[in-house]
Amino acid sequence: MMEEHSSAQPQPTPSSSTSEITQYINVENAKLVALVIVLGFVGYHGSIHLKYGSDSCRLLMSDGRFPGYNTWQPYGCMTHKYTRSDARMCMHYISYWGGRNHITFIGDSRIRQLYFEFVNLLSQDVVEGYKAHTDLRFSDEKISARVDFLWYPMVNSSMYDVYQNWLKSVQPGARPNLVITGSASWSIRMFNGSKQALDNFKANLSTIKPLINKLRPSTHVIWMLQAPVLEEKMGVNRSMITNLQIDDYNKAAIELLEDSEATIWSSARLVAQGLKRESPDGLHMAQSALTLNAQMLLNLYCNNDMNHHDGTCCNTPEPATTLQIITAAAFLVCMVSAVALFLYRRRLRRLLAVKVRVENGQRSNGTSSNGSSPKAFADTLSEIMVPLAKLGLIMGYFYLCDRTNFFMKENKYFTQVNFFLPFAYVMILGFFFTESTTKTSVMHRDQTDEWKGWMQLVILIYHLTGASKVLPIYMHIRLLVSCYLFLTGFGHFTYFWRNGDYSLVRYCMVMFRLNLLVVVLCFVMNRPYQFYYFVPLVSFWYLVVYLFMAIWPHVTQESVEANALHYLYMVIKFIILIVVISLFYLSEVFFEKVFLTRPFKALFVTSDDSIHEWRFRWQLDRMSILYGMLFGFGYQVLLRYKWIEDNHSQHLFSRPISWALCFLGLLGLGSYVLFSFLCTNKPQCNDVHSYIVFIPVVSYILLRNVPGWLRTRYSSFFAWFGKISLELFICQYHVWLAADTHGVLVMLPSYPVLNVVVTSFILICVAHEINAICNALVKYAVPDDWKAMLRNVIVFCAVLLPVCITNGVLVL
Repeated sequence: MMEEHSSAQPQPTPSSSTSEITQYINVENAKLVALVIVLGFVGYHGSIHLKYGSDSCRLLMSDGRFPGYNTWQPYGCMTHKYTRSDARMCMHYISYWGGRNHITFIGDSRIRQLYFEFVNLLSQDVVEGYKAHTDLRFSDEKISARVDFLWYPMVNSSMYDVYQNWLKSVQPGARPNLVITGSASWSIRMFNGSKQALDNFKANLSTIKPLINKLRPSTHVIWMLQAPVLEEKMGVNRSMITNLQIDDYNKAAIELLEDSEATIWSSARLVAQGLKRESPDGLHMAQSALTLNAQMLLNLYCNNDMNHHDGTCCNTPEPATTLQIITAAAFLVCMVSAVALFLYRRRLRRLLAVKVRVENGQRSNGTSSNGSSPKAFADTLSEIMVPLAKLGLIMGYFYLCDRTNFFMKENKYFTQVNFFLPFAYVMILGFFFTESTTKTSVMHRDQTDEWKGWMQLVILIYHLTGASKVLPIYMHIRLLVSCYLFLTGFGHFTYFWRNGDYSLVRYCMVMFRLNLLVVVLCFVMNRPYQFYYFVPLVSFWYLVVYLFMAIWPHVTQESVEANALHYLYMVIKFIILIVVISLFYLSEVFFEKVFLTRPFKALFVTSDDSIHEWRFRWQLDRMSILYGMLFGFGYQVLLRYKWIEDNHSQHLFSRPISWALCFLGLLGLGSYVLFSFLCTNKPQCNDVHSYIVFIPVVSYILLRNVPGWLRTRYSSFFAWFGKISLELFICQYHVWLAADTHGVLVMLPSYPVLNVVVTSFILICVAHEINAICNALVKYAVPDDWKAMLRNVIVFCAVLLPVCITNGVLVL
């Protein structure tokens, strides 16, 4: 989540952490394996689409599993949990745009159960009480909804007449747009489970089948397979209704209707089977099964109109915009150019080799000393086009994962085991790769990389498992995000303090590293910049640190050594910064006035033109950067006056003081843990968090740095992940999670653990490759020559200008 240069030290040469990890894993070979796996799953999911089609409703209605008690996960798509207000809003929305809400249930008492469950999700009052064996109707003019139940417990001529009358009807609204039907138990009971009754069922259903086909597309018929019964609870008058009999009827319905326009609802049977022990009388479905089945119906009916983020079942993917098409074309040009350059350079090398042999010259590779020779130009262009082509391929994979229904998606499901088990695995792996380092300074590069690495892995687990519902876990993750911002403040302050480098090149280089991936994703995935909230947050605070240090008077390590009065200047700067931050926090009007000013408004608002999300994120960690800068300043003062010395591997202080500080560190961490359990709601916790976050952060630093034996050891496993933490955090949005982080990407349906292993491996390889691409492009995007850099800035602005005008960011 942090860019590579954010720690206190400048960019080092490859450290021991890299060699330690790469002696076990060849990263480039791992990327090739990931590519093969992706191609394999593309073929696998392509075959699934050939079988089921691209209609995710088939996935919803066909199969699924129970990931936990009373929780149903459809096969490969996500369901939204509809509340009464959601369901009513759906009906109102459909009718507002000219649609109809006429839904009919046809069947016996088990279908009637589902009717009541469905109606009670729509009605503002509880609907109950009815006369047995009669038709029922629910109507609500406020939402323009009509839901009927027709008592036709057997598939016979009476049911045939219902479909025939619908087909002949010319009155608007007489024909329902959704029909849920099913039958078996009544026929079995009335005819004592005879084979003749089953044959009649088949014959009658075959006569209704053509009518079902003709009713489409205005009427969608869903045939609900019969749920199994709990035979030991059945009374004597129902003893003939056995699961064997019900299976025969279900099999007959499947054979007759699988090639029709009707949708066979087999997942309802699976839900009822898993919960049949809760059945009140052995025949009728348990309340929990009815609730899940009603939710499936609402997802089927509403998702495509409501576009809930966590409801991908029966939801059509958003169409590609003009900007996305242009971006894809630009990446395609880069790919073609990369291939053409590869062929050209290969041919050029052969020609130069021939020339060398003919002339028997002295040049080893045929490279002219003139940098503008064809080979030098081709090499430079190739160094730009090849990374861009790779980035284009990766973006294509991103789009395929999260803007299409090609790969499956599932809802997140939280349990204590789901969260803490992978957490324990990750921590054990990290401790296994513990090793010594030659660095001894407080918060040296290996240590900060380690810190970023383990925090990022914990955050990934948190997002995957949907643990935000648990307040203590949520608060600890908030603390980890604050730690990243603390490190940003500490690292950039220390860099400017030691080097005094306020050049525009330095600023643009850091901003390029931070924003390259996010800006490209905004174009490819059609999401606003604020959607990837952490990068805007870090970019903004880096700008604050840069201005804080660059505005006169310049205070650096060199200046305070020459004139101690500069310490006072720095203190005054900090006071001014605190006042400005407090002003933005206390005055919401002033905050919005500044951040809603064009053309910068587009950087801070979400897709619904709201600045609420930015204000929430900003004020939540408004002090974290300041705490990091203050800690860096205090650390430099202590070093300057030799109150601490960290150029050795011993304790920073005498043994008694060191033990006392470690005790205070444990006390500080424990106090935050206690706070996270005692606070009762998120708003209250967040308000207090902003002020006390420095306590656990500084406590951790004391524990990690005061003892010499801890300061000079680190986990190379965590440090390796720390180097790609920013890429991991952003990439997870689309190629590990799904539906814009609301769900989980599924490569291997029905194998959740193996699926996480595979998608995690691909995520890590993708993040590492994007990090390498960024490193390859930064020297061309932000050259050392200020004129060349200015040219690139002008080109970048020229590209953004038409986009900004088209989207209303700039008004001409």
